[in-house]
Amino acid sequence: MIQNLSSVHPNARIGENVTISPFVTIAKDVVIGDNTVIYPNVVIMDGARIGKNCRIFPGAVIAAIPQDLKFRGEETTVEIGDGTTVRECATVNRGTVAKGKTIVGDNCLLMAYSHTAHDCVLKNNVILGNTTQLAGEVEVGEYAILSGGTLVHQFTQIGKHVMIQGGSKVNKDIPPYIIIGRDPITYSGINLVGLRRRNFDSEKISTIQEIYRILYQSGLNYKDAIKQIEETIPYSLEKEAVVSFSQNSPRGIVRGYFE
Repeated sequence: MIQNLSSVHPNARIGENVTISPFVTIAKDVVIGDNTVIYPNVVIMDGARIGKNCRIFPGAVIAAIPQDLKFRGEETTVEIGDGTTVRECATVNRGTVAKGKTIVGDNCLLMAYSHTAHDCVLKNNVILGNTTQLAGEVEVGEYAILSGGTLVHQFTQIGKHVMIQGGSKVNKDIPPYIIIGRDPITYSGINLVGLRRRNFDSEKISTIQEIYRILYQSGLNYKDAIKQIEETIPYSLEKEAVVSFSQNSPRGIVRGYFE
C-alpha cells in the first residue's frame, strides 16, 4: 500500500504487502522486501537494500551518502536484513570505496537518533541504544547491546554477546561475552544475564569466566595470559572466539579494571 502523499520513484523495487506511509521519499535505486512498513517522513535514498518484515519509523534516513571526505560519489549500498527495526530519526549511511557497503543484519534494533556510519558491519540481533553513534568501519558481533549514548571510535571491533554501559566512549576493541563500563572504559565482568538468555549452559559460562579470570585478573601480561589460556583451557568455540579476537585486535582490547 503506497499512500498518494508519498514520493516513490517508479524504478524502486517494492515487495509485496509493503506499507509506505504519507510523506515518505523513496529514491530510484532502492529495494524493499515483503511486509516491510515505512512510517511517515522517512527518506530512503539510492543504494538502500531493505529486507523483509522491517519497520522504519518516522524521521529515519537510510542510505544517505557517507560523511567521509574520501567519498567520491561511487555507487555503494546499505544492506539491512530481515526483521530489523529502525526507530525515529536514526541514520544509516552508505559505504565508501573502503568496503562498498554498510551492513545491518537480521533482527537488529537501531533505536532513536542512533547513527550507523559508512562501512559499518552489524551482525544479527544487535541493539543500538538511543543516540548511540558508530563511526566509520565499526564491526559489531551478534547479540551485542550498546546502551544509550555510547560513542564508538572508527575501526573499532565489538565482539558478540557484549553489553556496553550507556554513555561509554569506546576506543578499544571489546572481546566477546563481556560487560564494559566506567570511564575510561574497562572490563567489568562477563555478560552473565545475556549469556543465560541466549541459553549458554553452566559449563560454557564457567569456561568463559575462567578465560577472563586469566586474561584480566591473573596478574599476567597480555601475551602470557593468552599463552596460559591456550595451554590450560580445553578447546571450545568460546575459547577460540576470545583468543582469536584478542590476537587479531587491530586497536588492542579493552583494559581490566585493576590495570
